[in-house]
Amino acid sequence: MTEVTVTDSLAESLPVDAVVIGVAQGPKGPIPTPDATAFEGPSAELLGTLGMTGAAGEAVKVPAPTGIEARLVLAVGLGEADADGGHDAEALRRAAGVAARTLAGATKAVLALPAATADAVEAVALGGLLGAYAFTVYRTTGEDKPPVGELSILTRHGDAAAALRRATVIGQELNRARDLINTPANDLHPESFAATVRAVGAEFGLAVDVLDETALDEHGFGGILGVGQGSVNPPRLVRIAHTHPRARTSIALVGKGITYDSGGISLKPVGFNEIMKRDMSGAAAVFAAVTAAARLGLPIEVTGWLALAENMPSGSAVRPGDVLRMYGGRTVEVRNTDAEGRLVLADALVRAAEERPDAVVDVATLTGAMRMGLGNRLFGVMSPDDAFRERIVDAAGRTGEPAWPMPLPAQLREGLDSPVADIANQGERMGGGLVAGLFLKEFVPAGTRWAHLDIAGPAFHEGAPYGYTPQGGTGTAVRTLVRLAEELADARS
Repeated sequence: MTEVTVTDSLAESLPVDAVVIGVAQGPKGPIPTPDATAFEGPSAELLGTLGMTGAAGEAVKVPAPTGIEARLVLAVGLGEADADGGHDAEALRRAAGVAARTLAGATKAVLALPAATADAVEAVALGGLLGAYAFTVYRTTGEDKPPVGELSILTRHGDAAAALRRATVIGQELNRARDLINTPANDLHPESFAATVRAVGAEFGLAVDVLDETALDEHGFGGILGVGQGSVNPPRLVRIAHTHPRARTSIALVGKGITYDSGGISLKPVGFNEIMKRDMSGAAAVFAAVTAAARLGLPIEVTGWLALAENMPSGSAVRPGDVLRMYGGRTVEVRNTDAEGRLVLADALVRAAEERPDAVVDVATLTGAMRMGLGNRLFGVMSPDDAFRERIVDAAGRTGEPAWPMPLPAQLREGLDSPVADIANQGERMGGGLVAGLFLKEFVPAGTRWAHLDIAGPAFHEGAPYGYTPQGGTGTAVRTLVRLAEELADARS
């Protein structure tokens, strides 16, 4: 695992493999930032000759000049500067991520990126940690370069240690979520996921309770049981909780944890099954966020609910037309067994709300419709509470996880009416992501501050890596949930 440190030494004096400098995109060509020009590094003319413009995502290696201990200088693009001549946190995160990816195999590098403030130090550190991520558990050839061993951030800011610690905790937990998402379903199923939560909970002093299939049946969790009944791997409901003696507020986080989603009897077509190990990304994000909150010592009670099941077709699987009796007593007609995530979430939402938290947020790779509507880099946020919805969208944007506010149109609710049960699990096809949100809303007690995050688009990246985003699981929503918990704690402190 890559280590991130800080230093105030002169960049040219450090015995490292590479010095990383930032280059802005100017109207007449690349512009090395002041941090880069503090020593005699490559000139703008040289970088321009090599084809660099300073655009975000660019990376150009040049031999280190005489007098610099490093073997090479890596110039990374920051994009256009803002009105004040600087770059925001996301630009720094992405530049550090590009540097970390480019330097795979190196032992140590110094990041001479703009890091004059605590926020900038945190952004550079987090981007470096996330960019250095690699999932190589199943590689046996040994051809992959290991992640860069150490990234040292050049800064003279006096409070860099606190910023570095926050970035390290969030980066490590987000990468833990990525590992879980990338683990294939033959190794990650509800029982093994629950075992991982137990182990991590014990390490960081979190309370963990696991309901197995017997306990789920005893307490009437018909949604989770119904989705999982077709699999040889029985379902689980996991509760993981961080408490703090100074907590004055509480939040419950509910994550969809379908460790593999075949669609069940409503089988997915060819071409849609291959990445369905990702369908537990919401539960992974919740798990990581609660663990990060504990490690950061946030003065707030954060409870995570992981609704874990494997959705498989078999002779025992739930069928279209079946009626499930959910936790709390409501009945649901199953029109489509591939609309399973809302069934496990509904059970978990009712149970989470029984503890009367001040807010409830669920996170799920819930609908292809949301991915169609918002693409692969934004997630949707729904809530009947406009202020709460906007708060989450704002928190997401400031952490580098862009989100978009989505409505809950009342006229779509009637499509969920069932002639045989209290509600059906599928309604109108058009606006399907919003219909899913309306279904979940039915299981949230009136007056509860609640939001639904549909992360179907950005949770799993199938293309080439960019910035600090790898191919595969991304850990989307972890940073948003941690920031939200921090803000709620600060508001009541």
